[in-house]
Amino acid sequence: MGGRTADPYRDLDVIDSRAPRFNQAVIGTLALLAFVFELEWLPGVLAAQLAIGLTIGRRWCLPCLAYFELVQPRFGEGRLEDARPPRFANMVGALFLGAATAAFLLGAATVGWALTLVVAGLALLAATTGLCMGCEAYLWLARARGVTVNRYPA
Repeated sequence: MGGRTADPYRDLDVIDSRAPRFNQAVIGTLALLAFVFELEWLPGVLAAQLAIGLTIGRRWCLPCLAYFELVQPRFGEGRLEDARPPRFANMVGALFLGAATAAFLLGAATVGWALTLVVAGLALLAATTGLCMGCEAYLWLARARGVTVNRYPA
């Protein structure tokens, strides 16, 4: 397939539009599996993985690394988009999964599972339909603050 127009590890203002959906599929599936198999530790791992990707970079985000090193080279780069909406969605996901982990540690498993299932449901919705509620929330907040979200050519 064709080469990259944006380096996924250095051009952090943009992202291949398929990368967030891949990440959402991974996070959503693992969050759902955590619930099904009652793996209370897994939401904490997912929260940490999102936080690591947000703070240290995409090279340390395992789903990101899998996408950029295994999937993208096979299928080519997708349409580039502004990275801020999916980044915000990842922050919200990390917050919810972190809160779920705190709930588990405090003995409030029902709250922990509810928060985990919210993330699983919204991540899988985004992965399968492209409707990212965290991204939509970012766009709504950006408009309210007068921030312009960049559009890139297809």
